[in-house]
Amino acid sequence: MTVRADMGIQSQALLDSADIRSDWRQVYHRRIAATDSIIVVVVIALAQVGSMWPNPIGWLTPWKVLASVALASLWMIALARARSRHKSMLGEGVDEYERVVLATGQVFGLGALAGIVVGIGIARSYIMIALPLGIGALLLARYLWRRDMRNKRASGKCRNSVLLVGGHASVVATTRSFVRESTAGYHVVGACIPRRATSVEDQIVVDGTHVPVLGNEFEVVEAMRLSNADTVIVTGTEDLGQVGIRKLMWDLEAEGVDMVISPVVADVSKARLMFRPVAGLPLIHIARPRYEGANRWAPAVFDMFFALLMLVLVSPVMVVAAVAVKATSKGSVFYKAERIGRGGKPFPMYKFRTMVDGADQQVADLMGDNEGAGGVLFKMREDPRITPIGKILRRFSIDELPQFFNVLRGEMSIVGPRPPLRREVEMYDDEVSRRLFVKPGITGLWQVSGRSDLSWEDSVRLDSSYVENWSVSQNITIIARTASAVVRSDGAY
Repeated sequence: MTVRADMGIQSQALLDSADIRSDWRQVYHRRIAATDSIIVVVVIALAQVGSMWPNPIGWLTPWKVLASVALASLWMIALARARSRHKSMLGEGVDEYERVVLATGQVFGLGALAGIVVGIGIARSYIMIALPLGIGALLLARYLWRRDMRNKRASGKCRNSVLLVGGHASVVATTRSFVRESTAGYHVVGACIPRRATSVEDQIVVDGTHVPVLGNEFEVVEAMRLSNADTVIVTGTEDLGQVGIRKLMWDLEAEGVDMVISPVVADVSKARLMFRPVAGLPLIHIARPRYEGANRWAPAVFDMFFALLMLVLVSPVMVVAAVAVKATSKGSVFYKAERIGRGGKPFPMYKFRTMVDGADQQVADLMGDNEGAGGVLFKMREDPRITPIGKILRRFSIDELPQFFNVLRGEMSIVGPRPPLRREVEMYDDEVSRRLFVKPGITGLWQVSGRSDLSWEDSVRLDSSYVENWSVSQNITIIARTASAVVRSDGAY
């Protein structure tokens, strides 16, 4: 079978709308490199002036100028060697930030060590100015470039044109993930599926996206040229085999096209993955999830101190909210709802009351208007039970502030899966019930990814991903993103 001629018109349309191969990456690489250079030079100059104050002109001695030039050069080399500007890092966020911090730390560490060896002391004021200022400025610049790139990707620009190679099911799953996360920057322009399937379908439709089938697993290079793909992702290797994978890798290398092999595992963080060559095979070892980590002393202490700090900071807001609730409607100030916690144990979750008194008894009458995800959750955008003050409290998540008392009681964490109702838990299957392996959280992936706007499937996927990949760094990232989600009021109703 040859690559299908009848797909030419559709593929040409894809060509017209796709970015020219790799041009946008080169542009961003140059822009980031230029920004890094400016920041490094400015930071070193400020550090020199600051460390010599109130006689900054003294820094113009030849050896100090030479030392500054050498440090700036080493800094730029370190950022390049850490691959912080590599095309695979563009717009990736945490990985990119980690490489910037690591490269900067290495430069100043080696600089301080070299100064000791040669007997030239580096002023502590110099390091105290240059190190935090440099890291902060570099990370801010990377964040701004990343935000610009993600905005453009959301509008269809700065995307990798992807050709998928694998079975029908894996192509559908991968395409759905890329469609759901448009800011990831992957646009599927075609697929090559095994010969046993290509004779029965010309395209694969995934959530309204039409993916043309351009050939089988042995016609990848021709399909890549036809679709102008700059990245080939192999979603299944069983049909190609080791020999086929090796040959495809060589062919794509000659074409200057990136090749990516997607493992069969899903929603597993890189911290749990370890690549180890065994007998010539690149095996992927997957560490077991740390379900017990949520009860270790470090996260528990963090939850305790963070909850106490937040209660002190938001106590004036809570007092105003309590007075407003009591003054505008009948009933108690707080609403105590049963939720299911870790291990299926029920606990009372506290919130400011945002509905009329006795709202729970009205749920059965309103189930016909349920807009909740998959029918499992009960949600209404215009719930008649919500009071005017309740709408304000919900919009800015003020109603959830009393849950910090649940954290102090050890029933919840700052970050975790969404606390479910008993009737929801009774509908859980084995996959969904894994979210009960850790404490529910005041915030979580569900909070920063859409809240009530999420489908039931997406809610389950996010909670399962959190449980499987729990880590302190992930918790800190989620907390940082929560403030933005609350301000935007995404999915809050």
